[in-house]
Amino acid sequence: MIGERVSARKSQDNDGSKGRVLSIAGSDSGGGAGIQADIKAIAMNGGYAMTAITALTLQNTQGVFGVVTTPPKAIREQIRLTLTDIGADALKTGMLGDRATIETVSDTIHEFGPAIPRVIDPVMVATSGDRLLTADAVDVLKSLMVPGATLLTPNAPEAEILSGKAVETLDGQRRAAERLLEAGAQAVLVKGGHISGDVIVDVLHTEYDEIFFEAKRIDTQNTHGTGCTLASAIATHIALGKTLPDAVDAGRGYLLKAIETAKDLGQGHGPVNHGWVLDVER
Repeated sequence: MIGERVSARKSQDNDGSKGRVLSIAGSDSGGGAGIQADIKAIAMNGGYAMTAITALTLQNTQGVFGVVTTPPKAIREQIRLTLTDIGADALKTGMLGDRATIETVSDTIHEFGPAIPRVIDPVMVATSGDRLLTADAVDVLKSLMVPGATLLTPNAPEAEILSGKAVETLDGQRRAAERLLEAGAQAVLVKGGHISGDVIVDVLHTEYDEIFFEAKRIDTQNTHGTGCTLASAIATHIALGKTLPDAVDAGRGYLLKAIETAKDLGQGHGPVNHGWVLDVER
């Protein structure tokens, strides 16, 4: 184990490349969220995507029809093998599913990449309303993944569950962010998409600053994978060396354009257009 840790450190210290992002999340067979969204968002924002798949979700735009969890040993090895060879400039976590997965991911990150910036998207429920985190795993997520997170990116319902504060207004977003900072996160982005109003406000709260990002609400059903996409885009810009506020701003700009140009795929909540950058370049 000691030799493996040294190897990982050498890879990260000696490799001058930037933009390497390891996404630790579930696979979405419909392609709109999860690992598939992460890979596309990372690539479109100029990064290099690696993956550790925590579960296979059987889903499309209409819902999640089953989940097959990855054995903990396989999750650990995916993380270990990428970090000890290629290294990473940022980590992003998404769907972790259950207690065993969270414990495995936390232990492995702290063993092989404790100093790597990490963006934690506390995925609990899919856009379709299907639960992606078991109820008994919430406290484990809070105790193991929140402390030390470079950035935590909950939507309003997730922030409410994690903080114990009502998140129905801008003030609620601010109070929840404060509570999650107290729980150990270095910074928290409480997203406002679930809060009613014509303007969506995302609140970025750090130890030193509180920054408000505003955008006009887009009237669309094509919102599948927005949380995964945003967290991955932000992680990529962190990996590329941007400051946290600039990374959040760049990630939000990418996501908003992806929502605006979505292509109405499927019969339910369609995915955003991760490839809009290519459309612009054609």
